[in-house]
Amino acid sequence: MALLYRLPLLLLLTGIASASMIVPAVVALWAEAFRDARSFFYSGLVGLILCALIALALANRPHNRNAIRQLVALLGSFVILPAVLAVPFYESIQTTTFLNAYLDMVSSLTTTGLPLFAPERLSMAEHLWRAQVAWMGGLLMWVAAAAILAPLNLGGFEVASLGEPGQDVVAGAARRDTANPASRLARSAVVLVPSYALLTLALWVLLLVAGDAPFVALIHAMSVMSTSGISPVGGPEGASSGIAGEAIMAVFLLFALSRVTFSKDTNTAQRAGLFYDPEFRLGMAIVLAIPTLLVLRHFVAALDIGDQNNVLAALRAFWGAAFTVLSFLTTHGYSSVDWIDAQAWSGLETPGLILMGLALIGGGVATTAGGVKLMRVFALLVNGMREVDRLVHPSSVGRSGLVSRRTRREGAFIAWVFFMIFAITLAATTVAFSAFGIPFEQSLVLAVANLSNCGPLVDVVQAGRLTLIELGPGPKAIAAIAMIMGRLEMLALVVILTPDLWRD
Repeated sequence: MALLYRLPLLLLLTGIASASMIVPAVVALWAEAFRDARSFFYSGLVGLILCALIALALANRPHNRNAIRQLVALLGSFVILPAVLAVPFYESIQTTTFLNAYLDMVSSLTTTGLPLFAPERLSMAEHLWRAQVAWMGGLLMWVAAAAILAPLNLGGFEVASLGEPGQDVVAGAARRDTANPASRLARSAVVLVPSYALLTLALWVLLLVAGDAPFVALIHAMSVMSTSGISPVGGPEGASSGIAGEAIMAVFLLFALSRVTFSKDTNTAQRAGLFYDPEFRLGMAIVLAIPTLLVLRHFVAALDIGDQNNVLAALRAFWGAAFTVLSFLTTHGYSSVDWIDAQAWSGLETPGLILMGLALIGGGVATTAGGVKLMRVFALLVNGMREVDRLVHPSSVGRSGLVSRRTRREGAFIAWVFFMIFAITLAATTVAFSAFGIPFEQSLVLAVANLSNCGPLVDVVQAGRLTLIELGPGPKAIAAIAMIMGRLEMLALVVILTPDLWRD
């Protein structure tokens, strides 16, 4: 374990990724896909040998001793590691370019899940590898959020923290162990890896009980925990579990609404408990409010066809809307089996703008979800409500504690700054896609999907009108950069580019 403390983060992650290639190799061997088995086994073996040699050469040098350097290493992992992960994927498919394989691995590692390849084109081992990479990417964000982003007050932590983004809080040094980032990283992994793995195992077993095939249940379990939206059968509509499977997945998607569902280090509520957490309450309010409004719209539309008394259709419409809203709010991207039935019952077309808005809001801080994050939206909401109160009572004093005052004032300001940076990046990304001849509507959907790490949004909103694999190298490079920026967040990139923070 002491040796692992001294290894560079990128090298350590590369070694883990190389070792994990053995899993799809075994699956391919079991399925008698011998070329796939050789591709993954040889790539993993070569990667392990190279990592071992480099580790021996660097073993006597200290690493991971600076939080900012760990942040840079995390950025390098999202840029360089997909190239390693793409080697066996490219060798096993054979009928694609390395750029496509690299883009797909960036999509998987950032838990975006862009629908680059048709499900029937990939073998069992290749489907497993995509889901496995996304699962590891989600786990990486869990650990990185606790060990790297939290001490630097980034990734949404800056909203309620007493420190400035990119700088540690001295008062919290004892709790976060800022003196030794390497040991903090190891301890975070020891705590979070078993929880993540056991939750995935529990979801897999429950989906098996609900009627899914073992392989489909495994892929969907890893996809839900990582909020990647990857599926070998096109989502719940291609699975056998039906509404029962959706209900089970919905329960586990709640872990992407707030970190308080599995940890207490981001709880900004004055009272302990999940239902006092602002992120979870705001997320559940959105999940309940939007389906209710859609069902009311469905009911009004049903008056025209005399179907307003169809209670079963109304309940199925509500569930289809609720599951889809929860899925896109957590940037997972599965559509309910009843989503199409709900539209047919009401005559309502696909509300693409609503789904895009949900993906932009995103899930909880320090979870696998992307987007702006619920904590920042909550800070802006609380600040707006306070400003409205001051319009009526200019001399009033808000009743709240220190953390709430921080969230309502400095936290709301930082959240607004982040939102503006996100909006400017979204506009620039949309213009960049449009510069390659992609229509504006498709460019906007691509930009939102990539920056919010919600790849299935492209298929749901565009409905087959946009084929990602047919795009040129330019748009694919922009998509890869946008996914990395969305996963690491623009505020973290600003911190990396700030010279003053590199003095230590």
